[in-house]
Amino acid sequence: MARRCAIISRMLDDSWCVRSIHSAATLVDFAVSRSMTVAAALAETGLTAADLEDTDREIEVGQEFRIIENILDTTGDEPGMGLLAGFSVHLPMLGPLGIALGSCATVREMAELWARYAELSFAYCRVDIADAGDRVLVGLEPGALPERLRRFALEHDLAVLRTVQRELLNWDVLVHRLEVALPYASVYEAVGVLLGIAAIDFDRPASTLFLDAADLQRPMPQANSILRRQYERQCADIVERRRARIGLAGRVRALLLRRDRGVDQATVAADLHMSVRTLRRRLAQEGTSFRELSGETTVLLAEELLATGYTVDAVAARLGYTSVSAFATAFRDWKGQTPGQFAQSRRRHY
Repeated sequence: MARRCAIISRMLDDSWCVRSIHSAATLVDFAVSRSMTVAAALAETGLTAADLEDTDREIEVGQEFRIIENILDTTGDEPGMGLLAGFSVHLPMLGPLGIALGSCATVREMAELWARYAELSFAYCRVDIADAGDRVLVGLEPGALPERLRRFALEHDLAVLRTVQRELLNWDVLVHRLEVALPYASVYEAVGVLLGIAAIDFDRPASTLFLDAADLQRPMPQANSILRRQYERQCADIVERRRARIGLAGRVRALLLRRDRGVDQATVAADLHMSVRTLRRRLAQEGTSFRELSGETTVLLAEELLATGYTVDAVAARLGYTSVSAFATAFRDWKGQTPGQFAQSRRRHY
């Protein structure tokens, strides 16, 4: 828990720290295809198999990072693993962003839209587009990614970019050269051919795709300005909502998770150097409350502890409940089943 929360807390000022559950679910599917169990893929994430089916669920990016670490720990941290994971991401999975991308007027407009909303594309790297004569440079910046995950992330995003582009167009945007901030590995030669990359330069200070500027002026086959505006607005709304969640609410969540047990509002307000009244007012401005945030984190911790083998008595005590019956009643209100039934269902599933 401490390791995951440390990652989350470092990311709290970054709107990329909130992710759709679909991205994590895709990673878990990939893990299963590599002979991992769902339980192994979700270890130490605080997520359950049932969470992956909740289409409205959003998670912290630290939880997704943990899934990647679980994959690398189990299958081996070898070059090419991120590419294989990236090939499992397809256009329909991107939801509103996918429709907006397909509705753009030109390939350049599509690329710029991708760069603007890359955080909705299952990507881990920020995208930057710059003109250089007859070339367009597309940079991939891993930013705050933990060092161990950078190779996986770069590989993953390269594969996603090419896969989605091929599903949007009936021709390939020419990649004259790829400069990549990774050391040489033989697997990249075959993958370069597969991705249609003419040349790859390794051990570069940054990762950059060199594209043909003329290619990017070509029209998109299903251009529709009304659809593009409609679905880009949806993308903007999602990002705005996630940024609002990251503010004070995100800091409160991080404090509740770090404490790993029941804590009152006054204590959290003191940790944030504000009065309880100010805390209430600012959380209300963000559309939430201390009670709601406390409930969210308590459910997360309870599920994680029960799924990892803690007894109901131990979980109740760890979460600060005065009695097991009080915890059981609260848990039944949250999940529609008793803590014992929940724990048994996790064991049966795995």
